[in-house]
Amino acid sequence: MNWKSQSQRAITAFQDFVSTPLDTLLQQHLDTPTESAVLNLFQDVAANVPAYKAFLVEQGIDPASIQSLGDFQNLPAIAKENYISRYSLAELCRHGQLSECDMIAASSGSTGKPTFWPRFFTDELQIATRFEQIFYDSFYADTKRTLAVICFTLGTWVGGMFTTNCCRYLASKGYPITVITPGNNKEEILRAVQELGSGFDQVVLLGYPPFLKDVIDTGIARGVQWQQYQIKLVMAGEVFSEEWRSLVAERVGSQNPCYDFASLYGTADAGVLANETPLSICIRRFLAEHPDAARALFGESRLPTLVQYDPISRFFEVQNGSLLFSGDNGIPLVRYNILDTGGIISYDAMLQFLAKWAFDPLKDDNLCAGTHNSTRGIHSLPFVYVFGRSNFTVSYFGANIYPENVTVGLEQPGIPQWVTGKFVLQVKEDADKNRFLSVVVELAPQVEGSEDKKQAIASSILAQLLRLNSEFANYVPQEYQMPQVTLTSFGDPEYFPIGVKHRYTRR
Repeated sequence: MNWKSQSQRAITAFQDFVSTPLDTLLQQHLDTPTESAVLNLFQDVAANVPAYKAFLVEQGIDPASIQSLGDFQNLPAIAKENYISRYSLAELCRHGQLSECDMIAASSGSTGKPTFWPRFFTDELQIATRFEQIFYDSFYADTKRTLAVICFTLGTWVGGMFTTNCCRYLASKGYPITVITPGNNKEEILRAVQELGSGFDQVVLLGYPPFLKDVIDTGIARGVQWQQYQIKLVMAGEVFSEEWRSLVAERVGSQNPCYDFASLYGTADAGVLANETPLSICIRRFLAEHPDAARALFGESRLPTLVQYDPISRFFEVQNGSLLFSGDNGIPLVRYNILDTGGIISYDAMLQFLAKWAFDPLKDDNLCAGTHNSTRGIHSLPFVYVFGRSNFTVSYFGANIYPENVTVGLEQPGIPQWVTGKFVLQVKEDADKNRFLSVVVELAPQVEGSEDKKQAIASSILAQLLRLNSEFANYVPQEYQMPQVTLTSFGDPEYFPIGVKHRYTRR
């Protein structure tokens, strides 16, 4: 491997990053034809990534035949099963060299067995641009001394280390940002904010939504005056309601949720794919108040995460309701199916749709612009909406929880004679908008429920979740880990109707 070329790659990318203003970069990308960028990525991966080369040979595809966007969109999609898990980590990297990457993150699979995702410094720089959109466009961090408190779990998981690095790159670019990394240690987060926060113009908390709310509520109970710190929130890993955002905004004293919050569409597979903007939040808040409009736009009565993306960095497509994306990374991905359901809407199509509902999000009063310069953060980037993983997982404090993990809990000694093995897993909210993990379990015929059985089942499920699912064990605070089990009689019409194909998760 040529170490000199590796260092040159790093120096060039970093120089470009620190010297190119955000607006200039996004405009360059908007002016770049998407088709040529996508075809260039494909040809590069087809020539230089051994796994993808082998994949194309197996599919009988000659890379030279892919000449247009139409050709590209006929390529078979890749996924963990047919691609990632079939080749070695080195083969998935350029030139078959894992050593061309300098960092590896892990994501838990359905069995708890991790998938490893390598990346290089330059891959992080393009993701740092997503953070820059938030810190510059939403938080005005170019002119405000900012304390960034990393509340994502630190370790091999993607959130903590990746976010920390990106915030530090922004500081290198000249933003007055200072980073502290308590991870998901609530006591350390509260101590950092109270002892350091008054020395800054604003404090940004970055973490999973339910965890950040728990931190805020704990602080309120202890007399923390959140409003004095000008709190901003950066979140990932969960779909949350606009009611949730409003409630949290009220508790931290936020006057302007469009500019004080931002959610990332992030993944271990490829970093941050897209991010909320003041514009996307403004639109989502309108749609939350107009469910008919939301249903007309998204085709469902639940509200997805709504974010904007840079198609030159991450190119999205939709196939049978599933999102596919292509993008460069330590493991470059071409038409990768991440198993998220959702869709894409162009910038112009979005504004035209909203006009039909007599709503113009670009008006100052709509964008809750207040004293803000209302053109900042308005980029004509396309939108992607995400309902989350298709039928088989629930997301809780950013951890993907799989029915398989719960099944094992119901198969431990002493329990199988009480239950049929059917259950419904869902994340619910109590009256105070705190989340909890609900498991409704079907009792076997002629078995009566009892408090003892309920406790035994809940403890068994928890033990297996902790054993099998490293994300659950590390992301979910201890006081939220115990599932709330409800026992229903055999054939319960609401949860276990007889003769109907059973679904193990509900939203």
